[in-house]
This record gives sequence, structure tokens and C-alpha cells, in this order.
Amino acid sequence: MIDKLAPYLPEAALMPCYELIKVHGVHLKIVNERKTRHGDYRLLPGGGHQITINASSNPYRFLITLIHEIAHLVAFVEHGRRIQPHGAEWKQCFRNLMVPFLHTEIFPDRLLRVVARHFKSPKASSSTDPDLDKALSEFDSWQASELFVSDVLIGELFLFRKDRLFKRGLLRRKRIECVEIPSGKRYLFQPNARVILAPKSDGNNT
Repeated sequence: MIDKLAPYLPEAALMPCYELIKVHGVHLKIVNERKTRHGDYRLLPGGGHQITINASSNPYRFLITLIHEIAHLVAFVEHGRRIQPHGAEWKQCFRNLMVPFLHTEIFPDRLLRVVARHFKSPKASSSTDPDLDKALSEFDSWQASELFVSDVLIGELFLFRKDRLFKRGLLRRKRIECVEIPSGKRYLFQPNARVILAPKSDGNNT
């Protein structure tokens, strides 16, 4: 298991994570990246605990996701099925499990400050905290053409998930309103959504 984990975690987090996996009897699966989630926890039919995590070249994102899912396991064991998936019980478990990792031997100082702030009230996903997601993205593998939707100029066209064309609109509170081309439907994007600028052609911004 340690050899399986080593490519994905900060070195100083490897043994503490291994101990958590062992103590809680986790069956860990590392899979190719899924667009809709970073990880998930499920109770197996025989009573075992399975956690599935996306393979990631970003060790800090992998670590936070792993502890996020172990917190689901602990919250389930301690409080049962009736709790909200990301309610108060899960948040407390997540904070308690994460505290031992919040130091500069594991996180770079500039990232640690953002991570510590996030854990005052953890969200359902690191992607729904734009400040944390942007800080973590510094350590992701980026395609050269990728950028955040917040960096697209108003009126410019961009591709989302490679094949859906949108025109960037105005910021509406915390999200950016964009219009899908050609359907005309309006969608609200998190500012930290990754997109690719559409190739420019004559009249494509009209």
C-alpha cells in the first residue's frame, strides 16, 4: 500500500495517510481522472469501506481528497446514515483528521495559509472554494491552452470540456454568467472553472 500511495502524496504525509487507511480498514482504489468528482466513499455490501480517488499529479489535491473521503467514513461510523453528507458531523471529522497535516513540512507556506482558511468551514469539494482551488491549481498539470473562466474577457468565446462553446458574460455575485452557443441557454460558472479560448475566426464574436 505504501508503494501504491507514494507517487501521489507529499512525502511527509505518506506514513500518516497509510496509518489512517490501515486503522479504518479502507479498501483504496486509485482511478483515472473523472470529470465529475475528485473522489468518493461507499460502504461495501459486506460492511467494508471503499474509497476511490482520482490519480493526480498534484500531491496536495490528492491528500485533501483522501482525507475528505476518510472523513465521510468516520462520520458514517460515528453518526450513522441519517446525517447530511457534508453536514456538521462530516465537517468536524474532516477538520479533526486534517489538523495533523496542516504544517509546512507538508504544504508550501503560501498554500498552507489558504488550506488553513478553508478548514474553518470545509466545503463539499475543493473545487467549490475558488480560493482554494486556484491555490491548488498552481501545482496541477495544466494544458498550455487552459485558463480560468474568470480570466476570459467579457464577450470572448471559450470551450468548456473541449466541445461546448460559450460566450463569457458578467459576474453575478460569486459566479460568472455565460451564454451557450448556439442554444442561447445561460449558465453560471464558478470563476475557477477551467476553459480554453475558442479559436478566433472572422465574425466569431458577433
